[in-house]
Amino acid sequence: MESILDVRLNIPKSDMRFFRELATKMGWGIETKENALRKFIASRPNGVKLSDEEILSEVYAVRYGK
Repeated sequence: MESILDVRLNIPKSDMRFFRELATKMGWGIETKENALRKFIASRPNGVKLSDEEILSEVYAVRYGK
């Protein structure tokens, strides 16, 4: 099985049509930053009940290792 490498490229909008065609011919997948963000947001749980104190406690734990 081939390993997959994720690569981020900055491509001018004027060249995007060419790059999409090249990617299709090569069998590569393309995902824009906006699409990746939408997928991430959609994968997160909804309706999680947390208090402001619980959220701040987690933020401090990550920030300060406590």
